[in-house]
Amino acid sequence: MMQQKTNPLRKYIRNGRLPHFFCPGCGCGQVLNYFLKAVDDLQLDFKKIITIGGVGCTARIPIYLNTDSLHGVHGRTLAWATGIKLYKSDLKVVIFAGDGDLVSIGGNHFLHAARRNLDVTVILVNNFNFAMTGGQVAPTTLLNTVTMTTPFGSKENPFDVCELAVCAGATYVSRWNTARPIQTITSIKKALQHPGFSLVEILSQCPTNFGRYALRTGNPEKVLEWIDNKSILKIKAEKLSKDELKNKFILGEFINKKRPIFQGTTLLKEESN
Repeated sequence: MMQQKTNPLRKYIRNGRLPHFFCPGCGCGQVLNYFLKAVDDLQLDFKKIITIGGVGCTARIPIYLNTDSLHGVHGRTLAWATGIKLYKSDLKVVIFAGDGDLVSIGGNHFLHAARRNLDVTVILVNNFNFAMTGGQVAPTTLLNTVTMTTPFGSKENPFDVCELAVCAGATYVSRWNTARPIQTITSIKKALQHPGFSLVEILSQCPTNFGRYALRTGNPEKVLEWIDNKSILKIKAEKLSKDELKNKFILGEFINKKRPIFQGTTLLKEESN
């Protein structure tokens, strides 16, 4: 008689939530798995973790997690995270956001959270478009890429979100893609343990919208292959010219340092006196 086995990570998933709503081949399911593997490796207490999502495919990840979570309006994840962290500094706050949610409508909050060195972990799933709403151009869409709203190709230069975070003041920043599970899990573990603003950007396949518009394929394997072929390790990229790195995705760790974390502009103890 066959014995039924349960995935050991299943204990972190809220009852009744599976199967998830992500499209077949979407990288969000992989990111969910990588995050749970990192949490399990570190043996973190889920009762001490708050997960936050705004609007978008990635923002749905927290609803599957057996943590206290907040799922609300577009682009405001870091505003909520600031309030939660300042009120309950002992909690670990993790934000799941897509590229549109984090650096388009949420760009203002992103910059200032990094500048302040707010003690939170941001997991950015970058699929190069506004996927949930049909595949519109996003701040990370590469130049000349066809999307729903740029049928003749995007004429806007994209953000390098990792470079933006470093320049704004983030103290841990890394980038990988969904084809690199070991490196991604390692970086998530580092980010979760880092005191200060940490960002892990994960380049992810969106076969349903980005693939069909930009690459003329709905095959997730082909979309992931396109991402991985454009990816280059930071140690190799440092030896190449700017022209050689055009339209390449540099993978690796960009900063890992310590500086004072943001604890509010005033201290309650001082005010009470």
